[in-house]
Amino acid sequence: MDAKLTPDRKTPSIPQKSLGLSGYRLFLTLGAGLSITALFLDWAAGRSLAAGLGLALPLVTTALVAGGLGVWVVPLLRALKAGQIIRQDGPQAHLKKAGTPTMGGIFFIPAAVTMALLWSGFAVNVIAVSALTLSYAAIGWLDDWQILSKKSNKGISPKLKLALQVLFGGLFCGWLFWSQPADISTLVFPFGISLSLGLLFLPLAWFVLVAESNATNLTDGLDGLAGGTAAIALLGLGALVSSTAPELMVFCACMSGGCLGFLAHNHNPARVFMGDTGSLALGGALAAVALLTHSLFGLLILSGLFLAETLSVIAQVGYYKATKDENGIGKRLFKMAPLHHHLELTGWLETQVVSRFYLIAAVLAAACLALY
Repeated sequence: MDAKLTPDRKTPSIPQKSLGLSGYRLFLTLGAGLSITALFLDWAAGRSLAAGLGLALPLVTTALVAGGLGVWVVPLLRALKAGQIIRQDGPQAHLKKAGTPTMGGIFFIPAAVTMALLWSGFAVNVIAVSALTLSYAAIGWLDDWQILSKKSNKGISPKLKLALQVLFGGLFCGWLFWSQPADISTLVFPFGISLSLGLLFLPLAWFVLVAESNATNLTDGLDGLAGGTAAIALLGLGALVSSTAPELMVFCACMSGGCLGFLAHNHNPARVFMGDTGSLALGGALAAVALLTHSLFGLLILSGLFLAETLSVIAQVGYYKATKDENGIGKRLFKMAPLHHHLELTGWLETQVVSRFYLIAAVLAAACLALY
């Protein structure tokens, strides 16, 4: 069995209670919070709302477009029987989600990318990060399609998925070195500190693209979790790069708005899941913008939750292998990994986990902007 995801058999599943903030109210709170924050950041930077060159208008407009598109696409996915296959060894509370349409990334990712391209006037950098985002969405779509066609929770092989991520990531890194100034390999840290990595930047950039996309993919396990935390991280990254790369600020705002539009259909109880089509694309988008704007350290802070989710899986697998007995059975650090499933199995409601993760993501975004 997969040590990453399998719960400790000694731990009974915890029944979910109908307490706490509802998924719909949580979605409304997040939407209002991001919109107000975007308006404040535009006001503080002296950006005119009427001119549309800011965070707020692209975010809200794209959210409306993506949300409206979902009204048509979600029933279509249901009619096509594109229902999620739920793992039997996962949290038992999730079994009731079987049949919920997946592959929701096919409507909000293209909508956000299209809005960003139009809003930025097809700026070269936006075209580049859009191409990377769509290529990672295509990898996710292939994986989702295999899952649906095989009626199994196993899509394409991990080796093929990784190879495709490396391939498209390598093409993007090659474009970076070919098209950008010599200082593309410079990393910018808080307090004006910078470091030039030279050719060492290439393997680092390659790693970040693959790692970030897989980290957001691991975070996609609860209704509204990946979409909401990614929306917060994207808005924070947009604010971080606004003064040096306004076209990429618009891209981030549109992607954040796309996540909000998706959450209109994905908040608990979800009517659609984003699938790998959405989660891989979101991680790729974050990494691509950070690489273009020397913001890898900022991305590390903004992606703190995604990092924690990834480390929980690595720790779970490593500890399981290190403690195997003569029967090949090891011990587990967590009841289940990634971390959000561990919290579920300790008795937290889905909405409790999601709301706490939203709060942590917001604190990380605020800390990142304060440092820079």
